[in-house]
Formats: sequence, structure tokens, C-alpha cells
Amino acid sequence: MSALRTMIDKNQRECLLSLIRLGIGNNHAVSFPSNHINWRAIESIAEKQGLSAIVLDGIEQLPETVRPPKEDLLQWIGCTLQIYEYRYELYRQAISEIASFYNSHGFKMMVLKGFSCSLTWPKPAHRPCGDIDIWLFGKQKEADLALLRELNIKIDSSHHHHTVFFWKSFMVENHYDFINVYHHKSNAELEGILKKLGMVDNNKVQLLGETIYLPSPMLHTILLLRHASGHFATSDISLRMLLDWAFHIKYYSCEIDWKSIISTIEEFGMKPIFAIFNAICIEDLGFEATLFPNMEYDKVLKERVLMDIIIPEFSGIE
Repeated sequence: MSALRTMIDKNQRECLLSLIRLGIGNNHAVSFPSNHINWRAIESIAEKQGLSAIVLDGIEQLPETVRPPKEDLLQWIGCTLQIYEYRYELYRQAISEIASFYNSHGFKMMVLKGFSCSLTWPKPAHRPCGDIDIWLFGKQKEADLALLRELNIKIDSSHHHHTVFFWKSFMVENHYDFINVYHHKSNAELEGILKKLGMVDNNKVQLLGETIYLPSPMLHTILLLRHASGHFATSDISLRMLLDWAFHIKYYSCEIDWKSIISTIEEFGMKPIFAIFNAICIEDLGFEATLFPNMEYDKVLKERVLMDIIIPEFSGIE
């Protein structure tokens, strides 16, 4: 067990979760411990979870008497501006530029996961951005050839379900499959469902003058759950992924056919983790229970899952 895991006792965990709830505006029923706050531990875990900006937003809601020391807080603010807000603007610009190239060549570009998720957050720039995941409505090969031919962009074709290229400082994963169909036999069946949902192209937005497509609410509901549950299976899930899930559900609540979703997740064995993720979103992150289907879950297992997300037992963090 790592020293950092030992350091995060129940008090510190509740402090972290309270700051997250404050940072995302879920202020109801927040009980914040006013003493014995280990700010170094809180900052370390927030960074690990991809939630430094959200936790900082929460700190700004606190009385000055319980905030971190001023010098530490100013440094935290500076890092947030640089790592989150400045990079997010570069991220938006890169996505718009890629879309401009594809649009001019007759390719529709759907942006998956990261950017699409950020649009459902209260402050999109406070969701960390990484790679750019795109899907081109079945035209991935033709689009790659256009990039290579006209811009001499090197295309890496060594991956199972996407190609990779770089646009400025961002790695772009150009998907021909939504999930890796080689990992498990059932993935191919689920991929068929996702492909059918993926052809819906009425969820589009303008980004810096360029049209981009977002996944349909039904497609992204299944994809986000599948993505998060896959990361959980490899002990690589974060609270940021659960916020992606919760904000997506909140934003698209009126457009999700839960009967169809539950049927699909039951078929592909995702129902138990679905219930636990929802319970964490409600009980620990402060989202309204009415957003989620009412479902039984193992309360003891939920607590274990939450702790393993905050500090993975075998993370090696010291």
C-alpha cells in the first residue's frame, strides 16, 4: 500500500469529494471539514484524477480561513491557467483546423470522448484535454490518404482500431472502429450497434467557424460507459471519467432511451458497473438521483470501487 493511499483517510477523502461537488456546482449537502486538511494530499490526488481545475473551483467557494496557504494557491492557479485553460484553447483550434481540412474535402468529422464531453461540463476548459479522437463516418481510409497526399502528414497504421497522426502538438486517433473488436468476441457485436448509432449525423455544432459532429446521445451513452468500465477493469479509471458520464447524462437526459440502453448493457455484461458508477455520481459527486435509472447495487462494493478510483491500491504512487 502506497504512502499516499495511507495518507488519504476518510476525512481527506470527504474533503476531496466536497471540493469536487463545490467546484461543479453541486453545493447541496456539502459538509466540508474545516480543520486537519492535508492540502498536499488533496492537490496530488486532484492532479492524478485530472481534476485540479475543478478542485480549485471548489476552493474558491471556501472561506479564506480554510483555503490553502496563499503562495500555494497562487501556484495552483498558475498551473491551472497553463495546463487547462491555455491548452484547451489550443485544443479547440486544432480540432477546428482538422475539421476545416476534412470539410473542404467532403469528409464529415465526428469528435468523440474528450472534446464532446467537455461541452457538457460547467466550464469546458476545466476538463483536461489529451488526444483528439475522431470518426469520419466510414471514410477513414480516404481521409488518411488525403492528409498524406496533400499535407504530407505521416499516418501510423500499426494500431488495431484507429490510425494515428499528429496535428501540431496533439495526437489524433482516427477511428474506424469505436471499440477494439480484437479484445473480445462480444466487442464485434457491440461495435455493430455503435456503428449503426454512429451514422446519426444530426448532432452538430460550429467550432471557430467549422462544422463538427458530436456523437448522438445514445451512441455516447454506451461508448462512455464501455470506455470507463474498460479502464476500471485495468485499474486505470478516474473521477474525471465519472464526471464525463454524469455530465453527459445530465445534459442529454431527455434524449436517452433508458429502456434501450439497459437492454444493451445487460446483453454485454455492463449492468453491475453501470449501477455502481451511477451510485457514486449520486452519493459522492452530488448529482440528482432522478437523472439515473433506479437500480440496486452492492453498497460495500461501491465503497471499495470509489476508494480504488481515488487511490488505486497498486498504483505505485509514493
